[in-house]
Amino acid sequence: MTCLQLFRQAGARTALLDCLDPTWSDVDWPGSKGYHTGNYPKVGLEKPGCLQRVPRQYSRYGLPQAAVSTALSRLRPLPDLVVVTSIMTYWYPGVLAAIELVRSIYPKVPIVLGGIYATLCPVHARQNAGADLIIQGPVEDESNWRRIWRLLQETPPQIPGSSHARPALDLYPEPGFSILLGSRGCPFHCAYCASDILNPGFSQRSLKEVKSDLRPEMERGVKDFAFYDDALLVKSGTWLIPLLEELVADGASIRLHTPNALHVRFLSPKVCKLLRQAGLTTVRLGLETADFSERRDRKLCGREWEEGIRNLFAAGFRSEQIGAYILFGLPGQDPEEVVQAVNFAKRYRIRPHLAHYSPIPGSRLFAEAKKYSPYPLEEEPLFQNNSIWPCFKGGFTWQAQTYWKGLVAY
Repeated sequence: MTCLQLFRQAGARTALLDCLDPTWSDVDWPGSKGYHTGNYPKVGLEKPGCLQRVPRQYSRYGLPQAAVSTALSRLRPLPDLVVVTSIMTYWYPGVLAAIELVRSIYPKVPIVLGGIYATLCPVHARQNAGADLIIQGPVEDESNWRRIWRLLQETPPQIPGSSHARPALDLYPEPGFSILLGSRGCPFHCAYCASDILNPGFSQRSLKEVKSDLRPEMERGVKDFAFYDDALLVKSGTWLIPLLEELVADGASIRLHTPNALHVRFLSPKVCKLLRQAGLTTVRLGLETADFSERRDRKLCGREWEEGIRNLFAAGFRSEQIGAYILFGLPGQDPEEVVQAVNFAKRYRIRPHLAHYSPIPGSRLFAEAKKYSPYPLEEEPLFQNNSIWPCFKGGFTWQAQTYWKGLVAY
């Protein structure tokens, strides 16, 4: 969406086709879960040969291929450029299918592929995707911006706006929810995370820029807003605290959500109080492990955990609103570490959520993951799928799944 906004600001006409967009009236979508999350339609596919021994169904989520084909065929005028994004590396088969479909309908139109898969697995993408151009990192990086316009054989216009392109949220006609993004990157550089690869450094938008995203959506009647920041509370005085103070002063009736997890060390009494008053409803925390002496990151200690949890409850948050992410299936991880973390979270009246580890190319833990996994993680991104438990001894089994689901039940 940020890519589209940049092109619009440069004077281009744009159209958006989101294959996970439930606003299409002629598609039978499953009912959503709480606060407009999920569910998405899916179709079962034959498992690739390399996954035949994994006892799970292989599916593709999103709009039916016929619906996507019809929509693209009806688009007028024909596009001069098609830009395809990508999310998880192991979802690349769907990306390749989308590019193949676009190519069949617009055989002479250049295709650009960007996003997470293209950034983390560029060699695989160049060899398999069939796009005319693969870009790594944000579109607004000057080198990426120039390469795209050279593909069109046009002089690249000046990159519009700030270093943070805003999402083109207005292209969704009747959204049930919206997103807020006030920063990119994360200063903690955790060994298991790709945030600093996808967005090197840590940068923040201004309060004015964030408000320019929020206010129009509120005027359209949107009530649920999810923060997509990886480090929402870092340097919160730059834009977050002023924004929360304005929302409280205005008496805004909205619900805020933090699916990407909050850094507990920054949950001061002031921040917790403002988050509660401004409407934070879904609180997710990055616990990762209860072993504070042998953590794989530097973002939390026992004292900070105690203070943060105490401040949340003192601000009025309820147990059912708070969940803690716990890393599961790390290379060489003792399952007992996960059990201890689950029980630790429960002692604080907080719901534990297992965050299944995905081996991420370029991350500091990836070399270790390759040693512990029986799969060729680097050669085949399908094996980076956290649903197959690629670094957990014995891999995924339904018996183990039942055990772990029962353990985290709250």
